[in-house]
Amino acid sequence: MRSIFRYFFRAVHYTVGPLLLLWEKLATPAGMKRPAEVQQQVDASTRSLVLYQFLMCPFCITVRRAIKRLSLNIETRDAMRDTASRQQLLQGGGQVQVPCLRITDEQGNDTWMYESRAIVRYLQAVYASPSGDGRT
Repeated sequence: MRSIFRYFFRAVHYTVGPLLLLWEKLATPAGMKRPAEVQQQVDASTRSLVLYQFLMCPFCITVRRAIKRLSLNIETRDAMRDTASRQQLLQGGGQVQVPCLRITDEQGNDTWMYESRAIVRYLQAVYASPSGDGRT
């Protein structure tokens, strides 16, 4: 019985996943427009952020859409296909759960933020302001 459920959910994943990716591509949100110097500050600030994600995860798609909407250049790492990224996520964050945003502060300390809603709220709080320079 267990294997039946596993195959059922795997079939759903491989059926719905590509549709979600297609929707993500076709309905890409417009990005924020910032003055060039402000966008450069935002880009410098986002160098300390890394998003660990699975390509077809609907929660990861939600976070990626927020990133596009806020015009952020955040490095993404596929924790499903890249074993090194998966291992970093497990060692640093303590669990292989996506989406996960790794935030590195000025001292080099990492904070691992899980849950798509928390990540989107954080990004909006820091980068949706008119200055949007990453300073809180």
